[in-house]
Formats: sequence, structure tokens, C-alpha cells
Amino acid sequence: MKFSLSRTLPMFVALALSSAGPASASSDGLSSAQRQQIDALFAQYADPARPGCAVGVVRNGQVAHAKGYGLADVERGVPITPATVFDIGSTSKQFAATSVILLELDGKLSLSDDVRKYVPELPDYGKPITIDHLLRHTSGLRDYTALLSLSGLEVEAVTTDEQALAIIARQRQLNFPTGSRYEYSNSGFFLLSVIVERVSGKPLGEFARERIFQPLGMNTAQFRDKHAEVIAGRALGYAVDGEAPEGTVRFKNALSNWEQTGDGALHLSIEDLFKWDENFYQPRVGGSALIEKLTHQGALDNGEKITYARGLFVDEYRGVPRVHHAGNWVGYNAMLARFPAQHTSVAILCNFGGAEASELSEKVADVVLADVLKSSASAEKVSGGKKASGKPVPHSQLVGSYFVSTTETILSVVEQKGALVLNIGAMPLPLNATGPTSFEVQGFPVKIDFSVKAKQPAQELQLRIGSDDSMTATRFAAAAPSAEQLQGYTGTFYSPELDVTWPLVIDQGKLAVRDEHRKFETKVQPLEPAMKDAFSGEAGLIRFTRDAMGKVTGFDLSALRMRGIRFELRQPD
Repeated sequence: MKFSLSRTLPMFVALALSSAGPASASSDGLSSAQRQQIDALFAQYADPARPGCAVGVVRNGQVAHAKGYGLADVERGVPITPATVFDIGSTSKQFAATSVILLELDGKLSLSDDVRKYVPELPDYGKPITIDHLLRHTSGLRDYTALLSLSGLEVEAVTTDEQALAIIARQRQLNFPTGSRYEYSNSGFFLLSVIVERVSGKPLGEFARERIFQPLGMNTAQFRDKHAEVIAGRALGYAVDGEAPEGTVRFKNALSNWEQTGDGALHLSIEDLFKWDENFYQPRVGGSALIEKLTHQGALDNGEKITYARGLFVDEYRGVPRVHHAGNWVGYNAMLARFPAQHTSVAILCNFGGAEASELSEKVADVVLADVLKSSASAEKVSGGKKASGKPVPHSQLVGSYFVSTTETILSVVEQKGALVLNIGAMPLPLNATGPTSFEVQGFPVKIDFSVKAKQPAQELQLRIGSDDSMTATRFAAAAPSAEQLQGYTGTFYSPELDVTWPLVIDQGKLAVRDEHRKFETKVQPLEPAMKDAFSGEAGLIRFTRDAMGKVTGFDLSALRMRGIRFELRQPD
């Protein structure tokens, strides 16, 4: 998951840019007032000098609202329209899931098959990982996107299927026993693309084009599996340039050259996304069997239900059943949310990393489905974003260090210039209060709720990132190792699972990782003391191990969607 932020001016041009719509568009089903409310929600993006979003609402199979706000190409001044093509990130996962299910309906595989039947490169972890485990995010596999990043590859680098498969195959442990937990992992859906190609003899992009896109008339839809491929009508991705002078907003390109598919990489327009959406009501591709399999909620081995189906989340929004999936990759942000009982869907496709499409889709739903949604504080967002009532808790009760044991993640809450900031690794996230003890991050899918009693410091907080399950973090007192103790952690450490070597050094009085992966450049990443023999930093949480004599032998690295990656201390020659 990646993130960002922004805004600016000229109204008459903004109105011109936002008025474009598909030839088949119909205003039936939305009042003039509702359309104006939606326009108001996207006013900050209706700027002729910045990236923005394509927004669509479809009701009963008819397009009720379709507009572009902002620019698809900032350098050339190309406006966004409903025909603009976007990278939809993880919203692509439902198409990988569909491809695998179509192969099962063809009788060429079973969702209960052991993945190693098709991908023998994977280690034997003791218990079979099935195709359905991949589809449900219950495999326990570490996330390959994070693994490639830790191995030194930036999103701008060119990475291939072979690299992704190799790094997944090198992992000797799982994050958790297969089937025991739900934890979102891109590795599973990338492996689905490998299975599709090995079973059908065609890359996922070609298979999906023949079996899904062409039958539904989705003419803009294509998986980008070659980084240099030219895609007609594509919106370029952007992020805020952090080097812009204070008080100004400047944008920079935010594009990836990774070539993997299955977990993402599908490019299409709002218009074509709606053709796919209607297949859930009138299934021309896959029939009712496909739809039932895609939307059937999963369960863990212990019978506990999860909200993830197969490539889709199935839950409720303000009391109304919802089927949805968001996507967030570098400079793109997407969301397709379907409300089956109302035959209504909301699609948001943005080419700006800081545009939170998930939250925007809910605000649009608040407008479009106001007559059926249950009353909620979220409804206030549409009419001004009032905060929950109650006396704010002093910041002094909330600041401190917190630990999420399930994901081995360190969180730090600090006060800066009178405001609270959440630090996850090296990422500072300013917190905006939504209640006395609840906060969210503007432009980021992050929500926090502190557990506070009387005038005592908060001992716990609940953290939710995007559609992931809520995580409990417990307060702890950070260790304070001496200069001599810090020296005992230095040395050169090697991970066979990542095939990288990390020198740990003392830099400006702190333990730090000396990152030497970049050509002609060395970066030093400081580590902050956490618990005893544990430090947190940009890469995640490092826990040192010792031998019987008390000497450091190595460390285990854990980060979001990865646990226990082993590094061994290399003895000097």
C-alpha cells in the first residue's frame, strides 16, 4: 500500500474538465442536487493544474453519474474523462480470481488443489497451501512486494515474474500456519497469475482478454505486464513532491516498472469497469456459478468467518450489504463498491497517491443511497465533517510507544507543534481527531482509537489500515541501551531469504542500517530502541538473538505482512 496529498484553482476550466461523460451516460436515478453534492466532494480535484479522479455511479445497469476531475497528464494538460485509463492496483484481484475460477469451471483445476502441483518451486511448509488459501489471503505467505523492496528494489526498477517467484520460493517460514488467520498478501494473487499461465498456456493478460474483457466489450482493459508498454488514454500517476517550497504544492511522477500481474497491474476506464460490474447481475461471463464463487465469504480452519471472499470483500456499509475492493499502488488509488440490494455501484479511479478512493466512495454512497443507509457519523462527512462530541483527551495521555504483537509492529505516537503524529516505521502520519479518543489520517486509510481510563495514560490502541482487520497495540516502555551495549549489536548480517547483506553500524550515537544497495549512494537508516534486544526502523522491527554465552548471533526482521525473516551474523574473515 502506498500513499500521498494536495489541492488548488480556476473555476470555469474546472467545470469544463468535469463535464465530460460517456455517450451512453444517463442522469436517471440521481437528482440535480445529488450530482451537485458529488461535484462538491471532488471540488479539490477539479483543478486544471493537478491530478485527480474519474468518478462514476451506476444504478440498475444505467450510468447515473460519470465525470472526470483534474488532469490525466499534468505536463501536457490532458483532462481526466470517464474514458481515461487508470492502473486500478489491487482492485485487479477480482479479475485474477475470476480467471482461476473459470479454469475450475472448465475442469482444468480445483480450488482445493495444492499450489505446489502447479508451482513446485514453493517449499513444503508441512501443510498444503491450496489455491483457495491464495484466493482468501489465508496462506500465510509473506508479501512479495515487501520482500522485493527489502531486497533493495525500488518501485521504479524493472522487476519480472521470475524475480518475484524466486524471492517467494526462498522464504523458509510462513507468517502463520496456513488456514489459521486472514492476512492480506499480494504473493497469493501473483501466484494465481503463474497458475493461470501454467494451466492455460497463456499469460494472465491474454487469458483475461479472451475470456473476460472481449466478451464484455471492455476495450480499454489490459494487464500491463511489460513495463515499456504504451497504453492509449492512460492517466499518469503522481504524488506530492516533498521538496516543494513550504506553503506550495508541487507534484512529481509516481510510476512503477514492476511487471507482475494477478495482484495488480490491470488498467481500464470507469466506462469498462461498469461493464464488468453489470456481469454480477447479468452474468454473461462465467454464469451464476462464477458470481457465487467470487462472492462466497471465506472461513478459517476453526470455522471463524472472514470478510474476504475471493478477490472481493463482502461486508456492510451503514447497514447495507456491500461487495468491494480498493486498490492503491504508487501514484494510483482505486475503489469499486457494489451495493447489490440497490443494484447500485460507485467507482473511483484516481491518479494521485494521496486521494483516498475508499473514503471517497463511501462519501458518494452517502449521497446516492441516503434513503436506505442507517444513520452514522460518516453521514456527517458529506455535510461538513463534524467530529464526534465529547471532551478531547489530553495528548499527554496518548503519546508513547505501542506494540502490535500479531504483526510485530512498533507504533510511536508523538506530539509535534500541538498536534499528534503517528509514526509507523519511518512514516510520520499527522492525526486528525474524529472524537475524544479516535483519530484518522487525512488522505491515508488509517484509523486509530485509544483505550483511555480516567486520567491515566492509554494502555492500548486499535489500529486499522484500509480494509485489513483492526489490530490491537499495547503500550510499552522503550529500552535505553548504553553506548557500550549498542556497540554489541554492530556487525555484518546476511539473509539467505532476501539474499542481502546489511551492515549495522553506529551513526551519530545511534544503531543504524547502512544501506549499500543503491549504486554510487549509501543511505544510513537509524534504528530506535524498542524492547530489550529489539529496535525499530524504516525496514520494520529487528529482534536480536544471542547464543549461550550472550553474544549476538543474528536477528529476525518483521514488518507489515512479513514476520521472522532471518539474518545471521557473518564472522569477519
